[in-house]
Amino acid sequence: MNTTPTPAASPASHLLVALLAGALFGFGLALSTMVQPEVVLSFLRFQDFGLALVMGGGVAVALLGLQLAPRLRGRALLGQPFQTHAAAWDRDTQLGAALFGIGWGLCGVCPGPAIAGLGTGNWALLWALAGIALGALAQGWRADRGHPAR
Repeated sequence: MNTTPTPAASPASHLLVALLAGALFGFGLALSTMVQPEVVLSFLRFQDFGLALVMGGGVAVALLGLQLAPRLRGRALLGQPFQTHAAAWDRDTQLGAALFGIGWGLCGVCPGPAIAGLGTGNWALLWALAGIALGALAQGWRADRGHPAR
């Protein structure tokens, strides 16, 4: 493992890496047709299993990267150490997951593909993004009123 100090990356480097990662992610979503709610809904109705291959491939690549990158490199590309984040599986997480799943099943849209879909000219996705924003706002109001997400 490499333990030599790495100079801190500039904010511009962080912005560039985020922009490139987002562009690559959006391109992948568009190429896999996940930006089309009709395709997602046909997958959720078990009529088309093409997205299962896309998601399975994404999980495999991410799992491989998450397992190998810390072993091959001591630090991430911009110099920070690799970190893990332990998430609690509590009532609020279960409620959020259920609401997310219901919304995804009703309209065939989740946040990443909705934003990427705007890049393909699918302006109707603005309605889904408005609903996502309202849900986030409601969760923030709930947390401010003394019901933290834990």
